[in-house]
Amino acid sequence: MTGRPIRVLVADDQEDIRGAFRIILDAQPDMTVVAEAACGVTAVEQARHLRPDVVLADIRMPRLDGLEVTRLLAGPQVTDPIRVVVVTTFDLDDYVHTALRNGACGFLLKRSSPTLLAEAVRAAMSGDTLISPQITVRLLRELTAAPPPASGRADRTRLTERELQITRLVAQGHTNAEIATALFISPGTVKNHIAGVQRKLGARNRVGIAAWAWSTGNAAP
Repeated sequence: MTGRPIRVLVADDQEDIRGAFRIILDAQPDMTVVAEAACGVTAVEQARHLRPDVVLADIRMPRLDGLEVTRLLAGPQVTDPIRVVVVTTFDLDDYVHTALRNGACGFLLKRSSPTLLAEAVRAAMSGDTLISPQITVRLLRELTAAPPPASGRADRTRLTERELQITRLVAQGHTNAEIATALFISPGTVKNHIAGVQRKLGARNRVGIAAWAWSTGNAAP
């Protein structure tokens, strides 16, 4: 490991959840949990004082919910934002939309695997956005229920065949590690290709790539 570890603050009103997340994250060679918070107000206070690299915030917390915590720490009006990944039991669409609108760098379900949790923290640290795959696919399908524009498939000429393969897998909710395994390439190569696709499409992150794929009919093989 090079450089200092990613410093994480875990905010959840359930002690057992905080403990489980601490075990998972502290086991990563590039992460360390620097604080825990049992309510939203404490989470905001600690985050502003400690300036962690990433905050994991539950939605349903006393005194201040995770969506408001996200807005206060990462919202559009924050001059020096802190990266926030929302982790919750509830995959309600309104929660997802509000979290992302409030500046969240990720939205995970608590039943997500430890690997996905760690990858969400790393994605947030690198300026990307990771959303639980099942939520991503469902939301994008709803947003793009209308037939794609007639010129949609012509847009694929902007991407190389490899970039289009990766774009399809992103749209289907796969992580970089899963894409690397499926295409027999390294995760670093996947990351580089995704960066190239973002530039070509003008997408801010992988969610934008997936939205483009679904809206233009390029999400399916």
